[in-house]
Amino acid sequence: MTMDSMEKRLLLARLTRSHGFEAFLARKFSSEKRFGLEGCEILIPAMKQVIDRSTSLGVESFVMGMPHRGRLNVLANVCRKPLEHIFTQFAGLESADEGSGDVKYHLGTYQERLNRVTNKNIRLAIVANPSHLEACDPVVQGKTRAEQFYHGDSEGKKVLSILLHGDAAFSGQGIVYETFHLSELPEYTTHGTIHIVVNNQIGFTTDPRMSRSSPYCTDVARVVNAPIFHVNADDPEAVMHVCNVAADWRSTFHKDVVIDLVCYRRNGHNEIDEPMFTQPLMYTRIRKLKPVIELYGDKLISEGVVTPEEVKEVKDKYEKILETAFSVAKQETQVFNKHWIDSPWSGFFEGKDPLKISPTGVHEDTLKHIGKKFSSAPPNASDFVIHRGIQRILNSRMEMVESRTADWALGEAMAFGSLLKEGTHVRLSGQDVERGTFSHRHHVLHHQKVDKSQYNALANLYRDQAPYTVCNSSLSEYAVLGFELGFSMTNPNALVIWEAQFGDFNNTAQCIIDQFMSSGQSKWIRQSGLVLLLPHGMEGMGPEHSSARLERFLQMTSDDPDVLPPFSDDFAIRQLSDINWIVANCSTPASYFHILRRQIALPFRKPLIIMTPKSLLRLPEARSSFDEMIEGTEFQRMYPEAGPASNNPANVKRLIFCSGRVYYDLLQARKEAGLEEKIAIARVEQIAPFPYDLVMKECAKYADAELVWSQEEHKNMGAWSYIQPRISTALNHERHISYAGRPVSASPATGNKKTHIRESKQLLEDSLAL
Repeated sequence: MTMDSMEKRLLLARLTRSHGFEAFLARKFSSEKRFGLEGCEILIPAMKQVIDRSTSLGVESFVMGMPHRGRLNVLANVCRKPLEHIFTQFAGLESADEGSGDVKYHLGTYQERLNRVTNKNIRLAIVANPSHLEACDPVVQGKTRAEQFYHGDSEGKKVLSILLHGDAAFSGQGIVYETFHLSELPEYTTHGTIHIVVNNQIGFTTDPRMSRSSPYCTDVARVVNAPIFHVNADDPEAVMHVCNVAADWRSTFHKDVVIDLVCYRRNGHNEIDEPMFTQPLMYTRIRKLKPVIELYGDKLISEGVVTPEEVKEVKDKYEKILETAFSVAKQETQVFNKHWIDSPWSGFFEGKDPLKISPTGVHEDTLKHIGKKFSSAPPNASDFVIHRGIQRILNSRMEMVESRTADWALGEAMAFGSLLKEGTHVRLSGQDVERGTFSHRHHVLHHQKVDKSQYNALANLYRDQAPYTVCNSSLSEYAVLGFELGFSMTNPNALVIWEAQFGDFNNTAQCIIDQFMSSGQSKWIRQSGLVLLLPHGMEGMGPEHSSARLERFLQMTSDDPDVLPPFSDDFAIRQLSDINWIVANCSTPASYFHILRRQIALPFRKPLIIMTPKSLLRLPEARSSFDEMIEGTEFQRMYPEAGPASNNPANVKRLIFCSGRVYYDLLQARKEAGLEEKIAIARVEQIAPFPYDLVMKECAKYADAELVWSQEEHKNMGAWSYIQPRISTALNHERHISYAGRPVSASPATGNKKTHIRESKQLLEDSLAL
């Protein structure tokens, strides 16, 4: 590749800015961590070259993810984030808006600007990322895929994802491999990602001999046969050539490509770190190296492309820009977290009452129409051969619709279908979600004689409905949940759902749950309405197929157990607005139907964690009448006792509170023991935020009853540790609530069927013992 003198001068100017920015920060904030780019200043011109070339090939939007190193420089010089916003982050000022914020080298941004080289408007987003270096990889891919989806960009010509990596993390973190495996799956592909590795040849203090088993840190990309370009970061023109080839490759073949910038790290892991402790020989050599800006400046002077005065002039000009921004930043008295939002939702919050929920009930005709379509074979498809077992399921569904009742699968289909009718895109993703792990859903019917011939009823309900996406994922939790989170960030008017095959499996996605979902709004002002469906319940299936670890989600809620919120007409929605996420354990199809629709009806977005059932999917008692789903009905945060006990509350000796499937066991046991007048059972559907008002009302009704919390999980698990202090607060510490359930345990469930049956029997006896 030959560059003309104009291109060389542009490269020099970009390199000058990259170097100048780090040098300026080092001078002004010498004792601050900033994870600077010294030793790989070429990254900035490289990214700009990829963006220029891709823009000229038609790309309009770039979604980027990266670790700490060089992040501030990328924000300043690639995204053109106002420099004063970056400098005020160093001043330690109080934040002017909501949230706890995050350290400056974790923050993201979103900018729209003119690309001066191609004279086209472009959008640039860098997603916020925690210290789990590669955790943003699938989030970027999900966000990119969503942008492509909503812009009708089915070939990825307009939206491009760029992922930056460090060498040690690229080879060391499994999420990289999981994300590569999404790269060519039909419902997850982003049609090619450009990966750029800042290869310091050292991870914190660990050298490559100790940190990977393969020759190159980029070998993980060979799993999808991506072309990998290793290039010397001290040869700027070679880097530009590689960047052009990479952008062309992606544009032509729509597959991943990797640029490995082989460089060094001039300082330690951060600027306060002493690298000579652990890499003395390497750093003795690094200290003697000339910075790339000097090497390239000298080269262009010797070629006669620029004069020494011009080199100095370019440097001084940028220095002046930095100084001006620095003095503006000094005037600031506070920082704004909203300046760092990576996915702004223009128009979503405006003109809405922030405390008003749209109705979630639906007209009966709509329920019937969806029910009938969902219970029918493909129209005009006499030759579509349906499995006999599926035909039986469809027939029994149709009978339910005729009798105006819904089981779990039908209730879910009605929630999805009614949202689709209203123009809301629904996306359900996860392992085996098309059929459903428990063979209950059957959203995709397969022709028994013809390969790839399928029918999706919910995608064919109405002529002008929103699209319905249901897709089996790769056998990954971490990457797929990250992907769906990214997808949910792009458009607030979509219901995006991830289902774990068993609730227990969410623990391999814990990083996304902890770092992005639980704390994302607080750290990054990033709202997400992502829904997690986690099959949960003690049914003798052993320790890895019983518990979705309800207690972990409840422990991470941001509501205070010792403070009774003030009661008002908008108490329920105010609670939702104040908490970081919603945790529910629905026990009826109607409850599930309403809570899914409420996700979209809310004037804001919060993640929703639902413990979903297994045996209740087919339990005849766990069905809902259409009367509970039609117009005028809504989500019930708690179902109070409605049987004989409620008619004579003074006679009631015990009030049991519970949640989820154990309710049906208690119901049956109470009936067999003939205690329907002496024991009342209330079930909590929405555990967090806690329904204080309804619990207080129920306790007041049964003023003389002893209070019991009954759960099937072990005492150190489940909801007990969450509800106990809250019930105490609700009752002003004047009444005691005792526990009935399994004793404490290290494992979430026994693997022995006999033990399970014995424990279940004991749990019911303890719950009902007067």
